[in-house]
Amino acid sequence: MLLTSGGLTTDDITAALEELLDKPVSEASAVLVPTALYAMGIGVDMAGTVIRARGGNSLAGAGWGSLGVLELTALPSLEQSVWLPALERADAVLVEGGDPLFLHHWMVASGLADLLPDLDLVYVGLSAGSMVVTPRIGTEFVGWTPPEHPAAGEPGHDTTLGLVDFSIFPHLDNPDLPGNTLAAAEEWAGGVGGPSYLLDDLSALVVTGERGAQDVRVLSQGQWHQR
Repeated sequence: MLLTSGGLTTDDITAALEELLDKPVSEASAVLVPTALYAMGIGVDMAGTVIRARGGNSLAGAGWGSLGVLELTALPSLEQSVWLPALERADAVLVEGGDPLFLHHWMVASGLADLLPDLDLVYVGLSAGSMVVTPRIGTEFVGWTPPEHPAAGEPGHDTTLGLVDFSIFPHLDNPDLPGNTLAAAEEWAGGVGGPSYLLDDLSALVVTGERGAQDVRVLSQGQWHQR
């Protein structure tokens, strides 16, 4: 896994992606998952921007040899045989940011959550796309609440997939998110009650190995903290 806060924001993060792929991005195929964006107020516009690959940190705009788009909300109405082969052929799945619990709900409802551990591809997350593979996102990041989750404040209300053993606070000290201060991140870390990483948008995590025996490598040209 390559778990980013802000996308492919540095040469080191892009180099790590190619190391995981074991080939240049230009020779690799990817599938983009924009689903998390749609739970946000400007999600429709943001989805268009993401799919058109605008912005220097864009996952979709990395120069892939081929790129497909997989919308998770459509999958429960389709047979797996329609969409699973595209993932099985892909070298990477690119999971965009947005609302992490909305993304978690549709990963489970679509069946993708069960398939991910067995797919032979690189998982690349951006913001919510990175948070969704952790055990908990913390109360501060609960927006849309899945119907299967407990009510806010009750145990389990912020749980996600738990494919890694730590939680992630993204966009640390981002000027467009004035609430994402180090003090706020430290308070969040105390609330999630487990190992965590606080990452700014020049930082990312490379995760290899199986859960319980995972190696985590930090890439950063900015600010990060482990708690």
